[in-house]
Amino acid sequence: MNVRYSRRNIYIHFMVLVTGANGLLGSYLVKELIRRGERVRGLRRTTSDMSLLAGYVDRIEWAEGDVRDIYSLEEAMQGVDRVYHVAAMISMQPRDLQQMLNVNTEGTANVVNAALGSGVAKLLYVSSVAAFGRPERADRIIDENLDVKDSKDNFAYYKSKLFAEREVWRGIAEGLNAVIINPSTILGGGFWNIPPNGIFSHVYSGLPFYTTGVNGFVDVRDVVEVAIRLMDLDITSEKFIVSAENASFRDVMWMAADAMKVRRPYIHSGKVLGSLAWRFEAVKSLFAKPSNIITHDSVEIGQNDFYYSNEKVKKALGFTFRPLRETINDVAALYLQSRADHKPFAILA
Repeated sequence: MNVRYSRRNIYIHFMVLVTGANGLLGSYLVKELIRRGERVRGLRRTTSDMSLLAGYVDRIEWAEGDVRDIYSLEEAMQGVDRVYHVAAMISMQPRDLQQMLNVNTEGTANVVNAALGSGVAKLLYVSSVAAFGRPERADRIIDENLDVKDSKDNFAYYKSKLFAEREVWRGIAEGLNAVIINPSTILGGGFWNIPPNGIFSHVYSGLPFYTTGVNGFVDVRDVVEVAIRLMDLDITSEKFIVSAENASFRDVMWMAADAMKVRRPYIHSGKVLGSLAWRFEAVKSLFAKPSNIITHDSVEIGQNDFYYSNEKVKKALGFTFRPLRETINDVAALYLQSRADHKPFAILA
């Protein structure tokens, strides 16, 4: 348990549960919670890779389970006061839709139901700006007031996060104290072969192509700070976009190239070239592991403009985001260091 307030200055520490504790965002969150004196329980599968939690694994109480298993969730939430639901499957492969629905949507429904049944005091759900889907107008600045509707044009991952978010709102209607955050593209090290950090490894390796589509980007450390502040404050039944800046993929790739002192991508990948690229990758996947960078959905996203407003969270928390260039420089330096150390991953301090 981890209550911070007491009438007689007696402080009882409640347990905090983090799903997805071994992932990119989850690992940063867990370590920051521990640094702040929280007692943390992490949900993990028997096959979970704990590399990103080096030095912290033994400081976490672990519960074996899976968000798709309601019984393991109910057991993991025993004695837990607050839950950070971070676990998710991220894929730009349309073929992974059903699996993402199982993990992201049904898994979130299970977390909500277990939290309701266990009497958890508060749940923070890490959704995504993907839950807003595609804007109806190209010039639309997306904010929390957008009336989101599902569409046949929505990408597979977008659908899974939209439906998952609806499960949290359903839980709120049933009495759950919950808050939702919608991070944009999170940058922060981790494994270099997994998007979006694959941008750095691909640019370093000489990727010649760039796209000019616009999206939101945010430092993983800022997402963690916002999540903890919202959990600690008496804010509920709200959602907050967590995004530092809107930028084109070209600009992000060029900043990464400059920071790593390699050649900038120099060929604009428009709709025709992008279409050829993902089709080539689809054919190649018949004989080798499919790309998780160049897919139909990732190419489509790279050709579209998504602008996100961060005004609500800045006003609510008085929060200032790290500049995007600073984040890219930090992550680029981290990538170069991990190459020098011959490691497939690295973590920002």
